[in-house]
Amino acid sequence: MDFRVFLLALIAVTVGLVELVVGGVLPIIAKDLNVSIATAGQLITVFAVVFAIAGPILLSLTAKVERKKLLLITLFMFFLGNIFTYFSPTFGLIMAARVLTSASAALIIVLALTITPRIVHPAQRAKALGYIIMGISSSLVLGVPIGIVITDFFGWRTIFLGIAILTIGSMILIITYFEKISPRAVQALSEQLKALTNKKIIFAHLATMFMLAGHYSVYAYFTPFLETTLNLDSSLISIFYFLFGISAVAGGALGGWLATQLGSKKSILFILGAFSISLFILPYTVFAIPIFIVAMMVWGALSWALAPAQQDYIVATDSKSSDIHQSFNNSALQVGIALGSGIGGIAYSQTGNVTKMPLVGGMIVMIAFICAFISLKMKNQKY
Repeated sequence: MDFRVFLLALIAVTVGLVELVVGGVLPIIAKDLNVSIATAGQLITVFAVVFAIAGPILLSLTAKVERKKLLLITLFMFFLGNIFTYFSPTFGLIMAARVLTSASAALIIVLALTITPRIVHPAQRAKALGYIIMGISSSLVLGVPIGIVITDFFGWRTIFLGIAILTIGSMILIITYFEKISPRAVQALSEQLKALTNKKIIFAHLATMFMLAGHYSVYAYFTPFLETTLNLDSSLISIFYFLFGISAVAGGALGGWLATQLGSKKSILFILGAFSISLFILPYTVFAIPIFIVAMMVWGALSWALAPAQQDYIVATDSKSSDIHQSFNNSALQVGIALGSGIGGIAYSQTGNVTKMPLVGGMIVMIAFICAFISLKMKNQKY
């Protein structure tokens, strides 16, 4: 495996941290900025919305720019966004800084996903993409506990100063180890729009969206689930989150390995089917903590196992427009996170029973399975 893949994975970790790292310290941020916790929570919502929209747009606008240069420029903008966050005295300025960091983060992640297939052999493509996904997933699932620890010792603003320093390190690695990477031949806007009508890949994007929606309809309410079903206190809950995080990080590598062994198409259906089953059985494992931990870690690993096979499938299906499609798939992931959290909230308020959430999540993942099956059965669309 080209060692530069691991460098891109480290960059994905650095960039991914900024999205959810504030999640565990929202009350502290709200108090410091003199806003409500609900208002402070918009720092996460706005980030997700901007991230979903900005990736495809910025990728299209920068299609003619040499990739290494573009990556360095975008990392510098990301650095500025974090520095602005560190020094901004008001909530409004921090919100503006979050828009900058979100837009730049979206492009950085897409660049990592699109550069990776170009620096490895096609036979290693899915496995290499698995390492990038592992970097993204590790930052998302471990960001909350990392943010809590740093805030306890140094204050919440130090989180963003630390990310800015890591970004400088990432830029140095790119300058040192990457050569110039020419952009792909630029398609006319009309051709790009035609690519976005490719129903085969649209259903693949929907599969990504509904899988993450199913996952987050449960994960967003995992704390009350643990409190209700296992009567855990806060210290034990943090241990469960840590175990879940380890399994989720491993899931990216697992997904890449499965795609290499089984092929991307078979892996997609296998992972979605297994993921749905893991959610359905989760409430029935709470009678014994050891059994529940095993079921939880299987759920965690499968939650991020789909992405490598899905990205590889997109590249293989429409290599000419794969960059824009990989960007849209990343946006679908963000929309799925927001959608799942919203659906989970509605279901929770209607039923008042958090133990029903895995059933809801499993049913949503079944929709993802159907979308993936339709995509795989469709013929390649020519345009």
